[in-house]
Amino acid sequence: MPRPTVAFVCVHNSCRSQIAEAWSKKLAGDVYDSCSAGTHPADAINRDAVRLMRERHGIDMTQTQHPKLLVDIRPPDILITMGCGVECPYMPCKHREDWGLDDPSGQTDAVFLDIIERIEKRVVLLREAIENGQISI
Repeated sequence: MPRPTVAFVCVHNSCRSQIAEAWSKKLAGDVYDSCSAGTHPADAINRDAVRLMRERHGIDMTQTQHPKLLVDIRPPDILITMGCGVECPYMPCKHREDWGLDDPSGQTDAVFLDIIERIEKRVVLLREAIENGQISI
């Protein structure tokens, strides 16, 4: 069976969705393919997200990731919205959920690190749900 594609979506595709894509590549790359996109992408990944993921976890998101539009990714099997407080546009998918995470942009490192840790835990749970067939695709 082919691996499912999981897309992480938020408005600017510069912080939470990029962190989720990075964690997915590291922690679940053997279970699903991951990508991220946004409705109004920023010019670059949030510098604090880049710095903290590199410093704390050895992950350099700038090597393989950049902000993208929704039309720049293939249709996902699973769509994860990050909790942007806006309605994301319709994208066909087999499973959709919202993680309801606040945007840490402009906040302290402690706030960023909390969001990074929460996303890491969610990625692990997502991996397990896919592996255990709890999310049907």
